[in-house]
Amino acid sequence: MIEIAIIGSDMQEVIGTAIAFHLLSAGRIPLWGGVLITIVDTFFFLFLDKYGLRKLEAFFGLLIAIMAVTFGYEYVVVNPDQKEVLKGMFIPYCKNCGHEQLLQAVGLVGAIIMPHNIYLHSSLVKTREVDRANQKAVKEANMYFLIESTIALFVSFLINLFVMSVFGQAFFQHTNQEAHDVCANQSLFLNQSIFPNFPENNETVTVDIFQGGIILGCYFGPIALYIWAVGILAAGQSSTMTGTYAGQFVMEGFLQLRWSRFARVVFTRSFAILPTVFVAAFRNVGDLTGLNDLLNVLQSILLPFAVIPVLTFTSMEPLMKDFVNGIIGKFLMILITGLICAINLYFVVTSIISLNYLAYYIAISFVLLAYVAFVCYLVGSLYANWASSIWVVYPQIGFNSSRDYLFKQIRLWNLVH
Repeated sequence: MIEIAIIGSDMQEVIGTAIAFHLLSAGRIPLWGGVLITIVDTFFFLFLDKYGLRKLEAFFGLLIAIMAVTFGYEYVVVNPDQKEVLKGMFIPYCKNCGHEQLLQAVGLVGAIIMPHNIYLHSSLVKTREVDRANQKAVKEANMYFLIESTIALFVSFLINLFVMSVFGQAFFQHTNQEAHDVCANQSLFLNQSIFPNFPENNETVTVDIFQGGIILGCYFGPIALYIWAVGILAAGQSSTMTGTYAGQFVMEGFLQLRWSRFARVVFTRSFAILPTVFVAAFRNVGDLTGLNDLLNVLQSILLPFAVIPVLTFTSMEPLMKDFVNGIIGKFLMILITGLICAINLYFVVTSIISLNYLAYYIAISFVLLAYVAFVCYLVGSLYANWASSIWVVYPQIGFNSSRDYLFKQIRLWNLVH
């Protein structure tokens, strides 16, 4: 499941990068050409990685800084109502929302909380030299990892705040007719080939990462368009290698497979590029961005399969010992996980109802039952197997060799399955 999420994430990175090149070149680079360019950038990251993880981290830091500056610039230019921004930060609500808005909300969960990043953040501790036999050193390292993650998540929050506020202020309650008229008057500096075909009606304009950049250019000038495209490009590039690292950690941890990063990149990107270049070559940009929205929803649906095992393992005292999750932490994580599952189930049910076709009802109902059963299985079997395995492992290993204890405990769980 996590591998599927990683491949889906890589497809999104390919889509975002292709759209960015398409916008920056004023349509001269076709979408399929932008997709093929993403093959090259991956090997550039592998080249950087040979010079050490710190240099790669510094490059990622540069890309994140570019995102913060570019999207922050858009935020200042659009100048949303700050009171409404604060209200939206702390009071979640959606007036007169339907299935389309629910799709965006579920996709937002998947876009921000990507399943594989949970394993990536956990596994980054392997890159630091810590005396794991010294409990004090481990606690100190955990404190610094917490600070590092908090800063990273806060910057991520600001970037998402900028993007959401820009979209909300610039596009909310604007009609297709308004967008068409404004963009028609700005054709002197923008290539007509990248203009989306807005229907000339009074329906609310629907925007995505491509049309959003176009309309920003129409309303606020070409600089806003190009800065938006640079931000998308930086976002796609910064996520490319994280997916590679996350996939490598998942394969090592769950399957005990150790692949080179080159093989890992080829594996993931092959699955990502083939369907994406097909859509880019034979369909239009609307289909490509629509595919991106569906991939966000896929990330949200797969999120429980990443969260539940981590929550289960880190809540087991025989495994974590002094670093086990506390009662409050367990409660909050269970609450959040339950909320994510409830949102996903509600979305699937409303999607089935909107199809209005009996055969679809039956087919998707089986998929839904399998999804619920698998989520329940993850929770139940992990606790059951660990409870039964603890008594077998304790007499053999004792408490003096924590690393052997951890290894054999996990190996026993794998043998049960």
